[in-house]
Amino acid sequence: MIAVLMLSSASFIQAQQRAEISDKIVAVVNDHIILKSEVDNRTAEFMQSQQGLRFSEELWFDVLESMIDNFVMVEKARIDSIIVSDDEVNRQLDQRIRALTQRAGGEQQLERALGRSIVQLRAEFREQFRQDLLAERVRDQKRRRITITRPEVEAFFNEIPTDSLPTIPETVELAQIVIIPPPKEEAQNRAFQLASAVRDSILNHGAEFEAMARRFGEDGTAANGGLLPLMPMSDLVSEYSAAASALSPGEVSQVVRTPFGYHIIRLNRRVADQIESNHILFRVGDDELDEEFAIKKLAAIRDSVKTQNIRFADLARRHSDDRNTAPSGGRLLNPQTGERLLPVDQLDPNLFRTVLLLENIGDISEPRPFNTGQGGAQQRAFRIVMLNNRVPEHIANLNDDFELIRIFALQEKQQRILSEWMADLRKEVYVEYFIYNPFLSSN
Repeated sequence: MIAVLMLSSASFIQAQQRAEISDKIVAVVNDHIILKSEVDNRTAEFMQSQQGLRFSEELWFDVLESMIDNFVMVEKARIDSIIVSDDEVNRQLDQRIRALTQRAGGEQQLERALGRSIVQLRAEFREQFRQDLLAERVRDQKRRRITITRPEVEAFFNEIPTDSLPTIPETVELAQIVIIPPPKEEAQNRAFQLASAVRDSILNHGAEFEAMARRFGEDGTAANGGLLPLMPMSDLVSEYSAAASALSPGEVSQVVRTPFGYHIIRLNRRVADQIESNHILFRVGDDELDEEFAIKKLAAIRDSVKTQNIRFADLARRHSDDRNTAPSGGRLLNPQTGERLLPVDQLDPNLFRTVLLLENIGDISEPRPFNTGQGGAQQRAFRIVMLNNRVPEHIANLNDDFELIRIFALQEKQQRILSEWMADLRKEVYVEYFIYNPFLSSN
């Protein structure tokens, strides 16, 4: 009790001293101080991410409670010796700054809009990102230990009033075979010659790699000097990772061909199976791709399934250029649930139009163009799509929708247990509020 009182008194004095210096202190979690301006900023960020959401005092206090919970999680991480590496923080920072840069239309536009340099942004956000990652890691560890049984799922479902059971929209099971059209020979030669000339300028004429990437690079990393932050080699296309992993730090590769074009790669560092590199991508334009080759190849594959009874899944594993779906026989999965059934009303417009023309189970579409995001870059490709199953719109039931109901039931159980756990953790950490209504001038 004496130790708690001493801690409370010391923290209160520190809080008062710091409040007099700059901003209103609204809460303290151990030695973490939360300022009103910080809650204001987090609230603004949340509102921006949720279009149409209006400000309210209730929302502001919800954000404050969320920030307090995060600091409680940080304290729990400290007790349990849970850490996040600098590389993980840098990777998250890079992703966030790239998104902000793209939204602003470039680095200079972003710096003008925020009145701070990219270097300053990284410095300001670094600790916040570290704390957020720590908090999420603690939650994930607790969440993964929470499981649910079939009787619990059935009990969850049976508690839903019959007239409140949701309508499950029409769903489909699909598989695809993707062919990326190769560049025409003349276009390949032009891109290769340009890449070779730029490489020569870097190696033999003193040109800076980052400057050449900003000038010649043709993907989203160009504005950042071609930097690909530390990431698992498995996240990169095989040609890129093989060439990069063969380099010594600081060494520049030969011109490397991948499905996206031609690359010059400089390896910066390697940590276990992760690499950080800079690259310059030289694309071949969509109008210079051999689309007829892709269409004819897909038509021949489609004919093999229809006339020779060769399994679609086997051909997908053998021929599809989509490394995400090929190993599973071309099967498309719901990104939210990981399940095979895809709500028709949530399909992207291109795939939706394709599915509309598939009437019966086993139907296969004609080759159709689309843009694949494989590897983090948009690329023109062609595909055929097979309809494996279709479930009409219906009222939710345990027989047809058990997996979906299980996910909802598990999420509800996880949220309930995490809330109870958080309430218990708050009792073990010093939490004090210093301002109960920051919107009243008297406070």
